[in-house]
Amino acid sequence: MPELPEVETVKRSLEPHLIREKITGMDIYYGGIIKEPELPLFRSLIQDKEIKSLGRRGKYLLLNLSEDLTLVVHLRMTGRLTVTDPAQPVDKHTHLIFRLSGGKELRFTDVRKFGLVYLVPTGCWNSIGGLFTLGPEPLEEEFTLAYLQEKVQHKKTKLKNFLLDQRQIAGIGNIYADEILFEAGLHPERSVETLTAEEVERLYYAIRSRLQAGVEHRGTSFRDYVDGTGAKGGFQNELKAYGREGEPCERCGTQLVRSVVAGRGTVFCPCCQV
Repeated sequence: MPELPEVETVKRSLEPHLIREKITGMDIYYGGIIKEPELPLFRSLIQDKEIKSLGRRGKYLLLNLSEDLTLVVHLRMTGRLTVTDPAQPVDKHTHLIFRLSGGKELRFTDVRKFGLVYLVPTGCWNSIGGLFTLGPEPLEEEFTLAYLQEKVQHKKTKLKNFLLDQRQIAGIGNIYADEILFEAGLHPERSVETLTAEEVERLYYAIRSRLQAGVEHRGTSFRDYVDGTGAKGGFQNELKAYGREGEPCERCGTQLVRSVVAGRGTVFCPCCQV
């Protein structure tokens, strides 16, 4: 699933192609991906709207349109949002095509059909539960060490569960949770409440450093993820834990192991991460 660095990369790569473009029409091949409003109203409302700006909140991509409307997109597991030449053949997994005034098309493809699309008044996220309840952005000033110190107090949940909880911190998924915990030297099954002040500080800086590195390398491409122009990211070449089970730890040489934590495959060093 695309996480914060991937969605941020999609946003940045789409911006030069979409800003000030008008949506002149659309084709809907699978309407089930549109959750709000109903299809006839969706089609009517989005017609001739200008794309004013792009934003991101957690794993949600926000296309801010004229007349105070926002197209909210969640890529989920296998979604792709790419700008394409109309002459390009339509992939069989393409569900939405937005035709743009400059002659290009914005296509939403999704092999597993888990993606979500909403058209709502800008800032009115109440009906989008996952967006409405998001915690702070971990790369913004609102995410402070003091905030994290407060959030970990008296929490009995496991560290991996805590990092994946979007209500606590927005945008972290399975890949970056493994990377963060490896960087911080913390075991994914540690109870959050057992962290010392020094360990909380290590966790804080690991969150920021690994997510920032993910953004700088334009995301992690293993299977489905590409940016808004169809280009792959490069962070898969920088991974220290995720997907490396059986390989030696880069710090101590111990073989990295895999277990299931928070219902997700989790890779860690049984020696370095305590």
